[in-house]
Amino acid sequence: MHRKVIIIGSGPAGLTAAVYAARANLEPLVFEGSQPGGQLTITTDVENFPGFPDGIMGPDLMEKMRNQAVRFGAKCEYKTVDKADLTNSPFSVWVKDDKYTADTIIISTGASARLLGLDSESELMGYGVSACATCDGFFFKEKEVLVVGGGDSAAEEAIFLTKFASKVTIVHRRDEFRASKIMQERVLKNKNIEIMWNSAVDDIIGSKDTGVTGAVIKDTVSNDTREVNCDGIFMAIGHVPNTGVFNNQLKLDDKGYIVTEPGTTNTNIPGVFACGDVQDQIYRQAVTAAGTGCMSAIDAEHWLENY
Repeated sequence: MHRKVIIIGSGPAGLTAAVYAARANLEPLVFEGSQPGGQLTITTDVENFPGFPDGIMGPDLMEKMRNQAVRFGAKCEYKTVDKADLTNSPFSVWVKDDKYTADTIIISTGASARLLGLDSESELMGYGVSACATCDGFFFKEKEVLVVGGGDSAAEEAIFLTKFASKVTIVHRRDEFRASKIMQERVLKNKNIEIMWNSAVDDIIGSKDTGVTGAVIKDTVSNDTREVNCDGIFMAIGHVPNTGVFNNQLKLDDKGYIVTEPGTTNTNIPGVFACGDVQDQIYRQAVTAAGTGCMSAIDAEHWLENY
């Protein structure tokens, strides 16, 4: 099975790439992966995507993008790429034992938020548990929230959340931050941020009907536990870019994100492009992912013309 363009991943970046590639008559094949629609499928209300003044549910937005891509001739398959060989052109990818080849590959496999691994966390994701303050902070006006973490992401999320929440508490398992000095200073100076040192979230209390109502906090020194009330919990313990399938064939930065040439979606391998959160550790928004998805399809189209 050979294609001009194979797109790996189906979040806003991959599906926008599919729309543009399909409209250029490149008949892209999209492998949707284990989480079709990407991280937005675990988001309930999306209020910051342009064109939806009343907001839209994350899964609904992704379904509209998918339908748009299919309408123009993209083929979306609910399959996960297990292996890839980017060393020779045409490039090869495998889904189990099935091999597919392509002249160009667009990688939009995204990044996964690091989570604590609690059952209650996955059950309440989108119902008071979030991994993105920029996406969901607005829903916590005048409410009390916890931020889990101790690095720059936790500091940034906590500071951002003080614009909305009445009280923000950082829960950190150690007795000092890993965050940069400047971020530590900003957090410690902020009157609306409290810090629970030597503490970890042991469980999350709530239901899909009530949302989050509290958390069980464990003291990492004494192992004692106690319950605290809160209306939301933000996980800020980092993200992991989903690049394992490429097995060190691409140039990555020190955090594992795919390196692209400035102003393009070109990777270090000609004909292989990367877009969305797998190459963006700064913005991580649906709209910026969609923008780089558009860029990657145009970059792939230009590359094919000169191929």
